[in-house]
Amino acid sequence: MVLGIIGRKLGMTQIFQDDGTLIPVTVVEAGPCPIIQKKIKEKDGYNALQLGFMKKKESKTNKPLLGHFKKAGKGAYYYLKEFRVDNVDDFEVGKEITIDIFKPGDYVDVTGTSKGRGFTGVMKRYGFKGAKASHGTHEYFRHGGSIGAAAYPAHVFKGQKMPGHMGNAKVTVLNLKVIDVRPEKNLIIVKGAIPGHINGIVTLTPTSRKKRATAKG
Repeated sequence: MVLGIIGRKLGMTQIFQDDGTLIPVTVVEAGPCPIIQKKIKEKDGYNALQLGFMKKKESKTNKPLLGHFKKAGKGAYYYLKEFRVDNVDDFEVGKEITIDIFKPGDYVDVTGTSKGRGFTGVMKRYGFKGAKASHGTHEYFRHGGSIGAAAYPAHVFKGQKMPGHMGNAKVTVLNLKVIDVRPEKNLIIVKGAIPGHINGIVTLTPTSRKKRATAKG
């Protein structure tokens, strides 16, 4: 059974472990997330739970969404996300999912939207070396060089590493260790960095053993 929770990135800090090792960590405010809707395979084609996160005033919610939220009786929320589960019968609409589903020592996958970097060149976007700065080089220092187009094939192949929009994309970081869980403040602390800016919305799901084995590989 796969189930996760929606959270908000609060920022990074560092923690000393018992052996004195200093590790970088990210603090996430996660949940509580009420179950707004249950998706069932017979009707929707798959089994999933729709969770809500970050309450908002009903006066700021349009009528179609307000009617959708009222079925759960938990008020309106800014964010809705679905999580696949094997069996929805184990859950009831309106039940709150909290960070108690995780404990220190668990491994999680964190999905978020990376920071937008705007339009960038190949050196920043892909780490290209750039051209030489001497021997007649003129206004070509940060260019990408040849892209292989000539009389044949007479066009540029798709997928070439070229300048373009960087960031602002969905990113998932796998196998982050849960360092601490603080249910009284709805905080979960994971080792390492996660995608996005401060206050960015992220989802946390348990890492499967298969994924962990592949990553260690």
